[in-house]
Amino acid sequence: MRLKHHVAVITGAGSGIGRASAREFAKEGAKVVVADINLDGARETVKQIEALGGAGLAVEVDVADPQSVERLVDETLKAFSQVHTLFNNAAIQVNKTVENTTVEEWNREISVNLGGVFLCSKFFMPHLRKTQGCIINMSSVNGFFVEPMCAGYCATKAAIIGLTKAMAIDHGKEGIRINCICPGYIDAGLAEGYFQAQPDPAAARAAAGKLHALWRIGKPEEVARLAVFLASADASFITGAALTVDGGFSSGLPPAS
Repeated sequence: MRLKHHVAVITGAGSGIGRASAREFAKEGAKVVVADINLDGARETVKQIEALGGAGLAVEVDVADPQSVERLVDETLKAFSQVHTLFNNAAIQVNKTVENTTVEEWNREISVNLGGVFLCSKFFMPHLRKTQGCIINMSSVNGFFVEPMCAGYCATKAAIIGLTKAMAIDHGKEGIRINCICPGYIDAGLAEGYFQAQPDPAAARAAAGKLHALWRIGKPEEVARLAVFLASADASFITGAALTVDGGFSSGLPPAS
């Protein structure tokens, strides 16, 4: 087990990639704090962790709210005394142009996607310093390879890449590693919401698959396993990196047939 005696906090772990990551961390021996704005979803993830023989704690949190994040820190330390990995995974997506995005939608997307990384990193940093732990931030290939109708989302994901590199430089001398993951289309979470909003979800999913060199969209477990690697000692000399797990999506469009 690569993460035995390890405590990981994963935001947005009540579903999708976050839930898959919580399970994978637990399989590797980590105790997992499952943080999500949807407490029922978080509790379901903990049930799945326990079914695997692991230990988890469900905590309701709004990563855009400083007081809520501080409660998350307190609950984590109360339950497990320490923390080794913070995985800033929580995010929302507004599928609109800038012109059509409301001010409220813009502010919420910024405060959750980017503000959540800032707040969680800020309040967990003193405790990660004690364990020489690590932070994993969820970005996206849309941080550097943009698509239509998601201007705010692309902006936040690009900013997360920059913030990751800045934090890595600031805190590397303290032994804290900070990296981000940039997935392509993944069959879970935000992408699933996008597919279901289309007139023909199955056709939309198939079309998205053909944008990738591997001609398919990814599985949440394929992202989760990269997160486990980044949290482990196997990644001990990796920091400030933006790692793609995108089936070749960002490499360019593959042949049509």
